[in-house]
Amino acid sequence: MIRLAIVNDYELVVAGVAAMLANDRHRIRVTAIAPAAGSIDGVDVVLYDTFGPVDSSMAFLEVLVRRSRVPVIVYTWKLQPAVAREALRRGASGYLSKALTGSQIADAVEAVVDGDIVISPELRPVEDLVGGDWPGRRLADLSAREAEIITMIAAGMSNQEIADRNYLSINSVKTYIRTAYRKIGVQRRSQAVRWALEHGFAATPDTTAPTEPALR
Repeated sequence: MIRLAIVNDYELVVAGVAAMLANDRHRIRVTAIAPAAGSIDGVDVVLYDTFGPVDSSMAFLEVLVRRSRVPVIVYTWKLQPAVAREALRRGASGYLSKALTGSQIADAVEAVVDGDIVISPELRPVEDLVGGDWPGRRLADLSAREAEIITMIAAGMSNQEIADRNYLSINSVKTYIRTAYRKIGVQRRSQAVRWALEHGFAATPDTTAPTEPALR
């Protein structure tokens, strides 16, 4: 059961999204959190509805990513590649259209929890938004986040350093590491470092975008 927090000022919006996900309540449990909440605990992923909060800028998204320490998905009507690219650069793990169905949202939430970066169909392919392809994507089907973490492991960073760098909880980092290790067929950190160096992990996947566009 995935615990999904919806960050939005309006009860109506939260109730609407929860109703859309009613058929998927066997896999998604919805809670609501006010944007002004000091911390976000006890959830697995955050759906950030950008229409509700007074401050719906990229700066708020970055604060939300840092505060929650779990994957954050932007949920918006604004389907502009430049805005989506900037949201990913600021730490979002997904960028979803409000036109999606409940089952599509549930599928996207599951994929993000599994380590993928998920983008609405109108904005795909995702590699166009995250700065091109990334090491391990085609060879081992690594997600962008998994590839990034493998790169940091190869650079000698500890799990805690990786968590701090990516605004993730230590448990989330360990989950990404386990799934990445399984995909590349290793069991130990030294094996992961060797695999990374043998398969071209020389730079961390990054994104580029113009200055702060609004999310609304």
